[in-house]
Amino acid sequence: MFPICLMIRAIGMTKNNPNKIKVVATSVCGPMHCYKKLPCQDCFKHKVGGKNFVAVVSDGAGSAQYGKIGANIVCNTMVDLLSNCDFKNIKTHIINAIEVARSKVMRHRFNKSKDKSGMIDFSATLVGAVYHQGKGIFFHIGDGAGIALNASQYEDFIASRPENGNFSCETFFYTMDDWKDSLRFTAFDNVDTIFLMSDGLTNFAFSPDFKRIEKGFLLPINNFLAQDISKQKAVRALINTLNTPIAKRLNSDDKTLLWARLQ
Repeated sequence: MFPICLMIRAIGMTKNNPNKIKVVATSVCGPMHCYKKLPCQDCFKHKVGGKNFVAVVSDGAGSAQYGKIGANIVCNTMVDLLSNCDFKNIKTHIINAIEVARSKVMRHRFNKSKDKSGMIDFSATLVGAVYHQGKGIFFHIGDGAGIALNASQYEDFIASRPENGNFSCETFFYTMDDWKDSLRFTAFDNVDTIFLMSDGLTNFAFSPDFKRIEKGFLLPINNFLAQDISKQKAVRALINTLNTPIAKRLNSDDKTLLWARLQ
């Protein structure tokens, strides 16, 4: 079995989780990274204890020397700054939080230029969600995906789909000069479940045209994780699902999945 690069951060239903939001998330290393003895470039983070529930997934570019660092910076920054912000002005807060993450990259000790020209070495995508009192919004730059649904009416899902450039392997990053041109918002409400995922899982979660979700993949995960099971069992089951031989064959990229039951 390939090594696990990043385990679960937390599972909900804590004392600081008044909405009883349950979260299970993990990342596994892609076969190519494991073969080359490279670390997983994906990162995820979430927070349930503030005014808002915030969850973020970022995929550090494999071609970027410090892509993992770029992914960590944006995940930590978005969660820290959005968990207690005013949801009425959430789009402005999201834009400001990304600006803060970019400024951290510019000042990072590995950014020798200490300006925008060095940010390419920290390139990473971004997909996240903020949820407050029954309403939510996805924010998204690049590939990866977000899905919001009701388990009983999964065909009426709301998705923030991947965005690629002129080529399938070309995408967009929050570290680019024109990142605002690629920032997308998708609102959702009246849902009980959200998924966030990196690019390594989008071909499992959607039909090839991205118009339908693959119910044979997402619904069994949702049904299992929604049960009253232990943290360890939930995480192990998710890791095993992402790390099967067929998953490795179908997509050699790192794989991150964050699942949240909102109500």
